[in-house]
Amino acid sequence: MNSSASFWRWFWVVVIAVPIAVFIVWANITNPRQFVSTLLNGVTLAALYFLVASGFTLVFGLMRNVNLAHGSLYLFGAYMGWVVGDATENWFLAIAAGFASAALVGFLLQISVFRFMQGQELRQTMVTIGISIVLADLMLWWFGGEIYSFDPPRAIFKSMPMLVVNKYPTYRVVVLGIAIVIGLVLWWFLNRTKVGMMIRAGVDDRNMLAASGVNVQRVFAITFAIGAGLAGFAGVIGGTALSISPGEDTRYLMASLVVVIVGGMGSIPGAAVGALLIGLAEQFGLAYAPTYGVVFTFVIMVLVLAFRPTGILGRRAA
Repeated sequence: MNSSASFWRWFWVVVIAVPIAVFIVWANITNPRQFVSTLLNGVTLAALYFLVASGFTLVFGLMRNVNLAHGSLYLFGAYMGWVVGDATENWFLAIAAGFASAALVGFLLQISVFRFMQGQELRQTMVTIGISIVLADLMLWWFGGEIYSFDPPRAIFKSMPMLVVNKYPTYRVVVLGIAIVIGLVLWWFLNRTKVGMMIRAGVDDRNMLAASGVNVQRVFAITFAIGAGLAGFAGVIGGTALSISPGEDTRYLMASLVVVIVGGMGSIPGAAVGALLIGLAEQFGLAYAPTYGVVFTFVIMVLVLAFRPTGILGRRAA
């Protein structure tokens, strides 16, 4: 047993740790500014991925509802935020509109679709794929194929001094801070509040929770609405940092799936770890190996599934 553990320890050191260390030294020697800039871009992209995946973690990882329309909720919230932001010129109202509109759609999905398909993953998959296609076509019809974007408040729409890089967009750093706050709030909500305990209890044994007098459907509907609202919230945040356009729904759905699989289903810290790995792999791949950059993400997922099928911080079902 000890020899086996020792073998795998040295295996990971030789195969992963040493090459990464060699790359970091080489990159800092050849072009330290590019390395630091790529590192910062990877971390801030990971923050955005976490914001999207946190809602997906609640719905898919924790409640075991396969919602493949999650990316569409991201794009829908982004568009609604843009409409409100363009009309009011208030970024904070845009964020509120993005969260509220996506949360409303998520609530309607839960009470009209998922409550009748609990535990039927294949039906959930097929139905939500259909819903995502319909939503994507409706948004394309209404908003067209144009690219939309809007600016954050002037206080964070500037550059700030950063080591080696000299200047770095303040907004990206703010996104990182928002992701950290959202992650801490979600962890506290699920692990330290009565509602969070009811959510986890309902997932493990909904009949026992219902027998104790709790309205399980209401708890699940509220949880689903929060998860969907986080997708819309991330849509406004991401649309401000990058852009809003058709196809973003698929991109962020795939990112959420990979993050949850790598980090571990139902784990908020796992989603953070998964988002960090995927964000860094994507940015370093684009910067140093653009031809094969996309491969790094799938290599990480394959390695995790091969050696940790439940994800890095996931737990086996009891």
